Amino acid sequence: MLGSFVTKPPISYEWFYANGRNQFWPIMQEVYRLELKTKKQKQELFVKLKMALADIILSCERRNNSNLDMILFNITNNTQVIKDILTKNKIKKIFFTSRYVESLFGKVFKDVNQVTNEIELIYLPSPSPRYAAMSREEKIERYKELLPKLN
Repeated sequence: MLGSFVTKPPISYEWFYANGRNQFWPIMQEVYRLELKTKKQKQELFVKLKMALADIILSCERRNNSNLDMILFNITNNTQVIKDILTKNKIKKIFFTSRYVESLFGKVFKDVNQVTNEIELIYLPSPSPRYAAMSREEKIERYKELLPKLN
């Protein structure tokens, strides 16, 4: 699963999607009917799903201290790590947590098309509360449809 970038870590930063306003972990709790309050609980879910979680951007700067993906600059992509993951592992699916990430992946990883031709690319609605085209409940339903089931 690919997200965009790590938000400016608050003091209580634990792991991915640490911004308290982001809907990612509440959505995942509803999808999998699990409590996901701690870093360990979150990591255990991804181990059970046999899924990795990474960000496509390694570092960037933000205008006006905003978390909006569209106003980033001085972007350094997480290219080598993601290329290594794609070429050294048998990846079946890549889930993108926004259209921006999906688009950036297409631009940054054009040269690994032969690898990604065998990988299903799946867009998930952005868990950002700023993405208001869908309600939180609609996002939960879409995630339930698209994400793998727990064994």
